[in-house]
Amino acid sequence: MTGFKNVKAYVKGKGIITTDIAVENGKITAIGENLNITDCYPYSAGQVVVPGFIDEHIHGAAGSDAMDGTEEALLTIADTLVKEGTTAFCATTMTQSPENITKALKNVNDCIKVQKSGAKILGAHLEGPFISEKHIGAQPLKYLKDPDVDFYKELSAASGNNIRIITLAPEEPNAVALIKAAVHNGTTVSAGHTDAGVEQIAEGINAGLSCITHTYNAMRPLHHRQAGTVGAAMLFDKLYTEVICDLIHVSAPAIKLLIKNKPKDKVILITDAMRAKGLSDGVSELGGQTVIVKNGEARLADGTLAGSVLKMNNAIKNLVLSCDVNFTDAVDCATINPATNLGLKGYGAIKEGYCADFTVLDGDFNVCATIVNGNVQYKA
Repeated sequence: MTGFKNVKAYVKGKGIITTDIAVENGKITAIGENLNITDCYPYSAGQVVVPGFIDEHIHGAAGSDAMDGTEEALLTIADTLVKEGTTAFCATTMTQSPENITKALKNVNDCIKVQKSGAKILGAHLEGPFISEKHIGAQPLKYLKDPDVDFYKELSAASGNNIRIITLAPEEPNAVALIKAAVHNGTTVSAGHTDAGVEQIAEGINAGLSCITHTYNAMRPLHHRQAGTVGAAMLFDKLYTEVICDLIHVSAPAIKLLIKNKPKDKVILITDAMRAKGLSDGVSELGGQTVIVKNGEARLADGTLAGSVLKMNNAIKNLVLSCDVNFTDAVDCATINPATNLGLKGYGAIKEGYCADFTVLDGDFNVCATIVNGNVQYKA
């Protein structure tokens, strides 16, 4: 039998314990002592086994981007992400021409069918084009569209109904109708690149909105006479809140404020990484726009932040060491919280019957091994 023998592991409902974990056919079949495990996964003293990380918002890595729309690009991203402990992800698109978005989504569907290695492609995160001009960030202005139910349905069909999550501005015309249609179709809806106030976020919640995209970034800020999107993110407990914990997009005190004001199961770590992740500093590209990467920051020529080069294990490290979050709560932000937000069953925890997706970390948050569906996909 394959699995872990006598390891320290973060087991759902029990915390970090010393145990055996048995795996068969890509699933966790037993957790306990004295299991008959003869084929052991990589593990050494001083390490800890945690659930595999889930990145619901990532554009690219290793020189590739989901918008490239090619099998080579998307599978390169998948094979790269396991090196940072990520075992599943949503390939994230951006505001672009309808043709390019459609191509990228068709490619997601095609790659899901043929993928044999790397982090699992869960589906797509459709970020844009239904966003606000006022908070466009690094998205190209000329391709913005008002929310359009028919266009969403066309894109969903192109993806093979694999749009897991959509980011939109809920204050834009027809947004409420689109939120209802997307939720009815099984898509999680998140508010982002938005100028929505509290009342508009509340209206979105009533229609099915359940998440805030990269909280603080590209949205109406908190003000004492208008709480804005940021205030709404903290006010409504039912909202999940993504956060880019690179300490560049959001400062440590701001992350602490978010953590203090949210139920701990409603915070989600994302990387929002672009194609330059894993590469040396220099010139890169995002949606046809030149990006300069220097000292871990990715910016357009005008200084606008253009995604990150953050790795998920470092996001967890930052949350623990700089934001005073305990280790298991930080791991939850990269595992069970995104799994629940996306409606995934059997993901995000070490529990009998769940997918055998594991990350092995050392005491410095380095990834020592990554197991996906019971198969070792990375070993340091």
